[in-house]
Amino acid sequence: MLEKLQIHIAQNFDFLKNKKLLLATSGGLDSMVMVHLLHKMSFTIAIAHCNFQLRGVESFEDQNFVNEYARANKIPIFITQFDTKAFAEDYKVSTQVAARDLRYSWFYELLENEAFDYILTAHHADDNIETFLINLVRGTGLDGLTGIPAINGSVIRPLMIFSRLEIESYAIENTISWREDSSNASDKYLRNKIRHHLVPLLKDLNSDFLSTFQKTQAFLQEAQTQVEDASIMVYQQVAKEKDDQVFFDLNQLKRLPNYTSYLYQWLNEYGFMAWQDIYNLVDGQSGKQVFSTKYRLLKDRDLLILSSFNLELEQRVYSIEKDQIEVKFPLNLSFCKVADISLGSNKAIFVDEDELVYPLRLRKWQKGDSFQPFGMEGQSKKISKYFKDEKLSLIEKEKIWLLCSENKIIWVVGLRQDERFKIKNTTSTILQIKLE
Repeated sequence: MLEKLQIHIAQNFDFLKNKKLLLATSGGLDSMVMVHLLHKMSFTIAIAHCNFQLRGVESFEDQNFVNEYARANKIPIFITQFDTKAFAEDYKVSTQVAARDLRYSWFYELLENEAFDYILTAHHADDNIETFLINLVRGTGLDGLTGIPAINGSVIRPLMIFSRLEIESYAIENTISWREDSSNASDKYLRNKIRHHLVPLLKDLNSDFLSTFQKTQAFLQEAQTQVEDASIMVYQQVAKEKDDQVFFDLNQLKRLPNYTSYLYQWLNEYGFMAWQDIYNLVDGQSGKQVFSTKYRLLKDRDLLILSSFNLELEQRVYSIEKDQIEVKFPLNLSFCKVADISLGSNKAIFVDEDELVYPLRLRKWQKGDSFQPFGMEGQSKKISKYFKDEKLSLIEKEKIWLLCSENKIIWVVGLRQDERFKIKNTTSTILQIKLE
């Protein structure tokens, strides 16, 4: 196994030479063999161990075991402890997802703070089969069938060519100790059910199943590469990027056969889940939207518009105190008392400060908002009607902020001042408000 790994690394991971490597080490069979092999090959390594505190005393026994191994072999070690259950409850995720998010977040911290070049994990061929079957059971696209990548950015998985049986045989032959995770024996988790029951059945049906599976997955990976290449070419014809937004031309899109597969390919990385809702947007009403946790896809006439979305920011109200001379967020505004007024513009207004009630409020527009547009004395107008008259798209409307005094709108920022706050003959203090 050592010789096979040396050849594998020379052929596929030659860039690891003379690099500083962080080895994710649970204390289980796979990770202990990985540490043993990399240490034997004289790589510059350190161990990173996470105690997720999910198995009581066992978790701390794992921690002590890994710590003692590192000290005995003079390998630098980093250890952290997580309250995984509390994290899972706070973020409404499963304990498995919580553990994965916590450990990788910590690994990347170490990578940056301790100047490591790569993170190595001990995933192997059987893990790949299990992941494939999990995705197949749950439903997935082609990308979900291509397996665990051996290289994923700074995360490297050098043991992917080995089976669990090969790793265990090597450990026994070389008297490598490891810890057994008692939760691996339980069928509570889907992965364990597949590991204990489905994979043995497949191997019984085909004694060379691991080899044939790897060949099949190689074909799938080639197909995925072709799909990605085609997707990039079509994307350049259909999509335009501007101001951190992506605009998909629906007229161009609908000329494509199987355009839904392209949408999936382009949008999958943004965390969308409601795929049928996304496909329905193509022929849906203008203004319809689909959300992921951080992004929004909007139908606007002949376009689908992809943009980031922060619900908390949309609902936030910002206060501006009297004599405050500037605001930096969410807009860059300056406030200055002046002796007279100059030619007005959309970027600056002049108001009668005596009419203002502090603190001023900066917020997004809401349904039912109305104001008196500058020059229209005594005439009120709904903000929604004003936006319609200005022919603003939904995306443009959502970027608009309102500067308010109590419940009165002073300024539709960047567009129109309110008549009620204009300079009069009786005005004693002129305040210039400028959008920088």
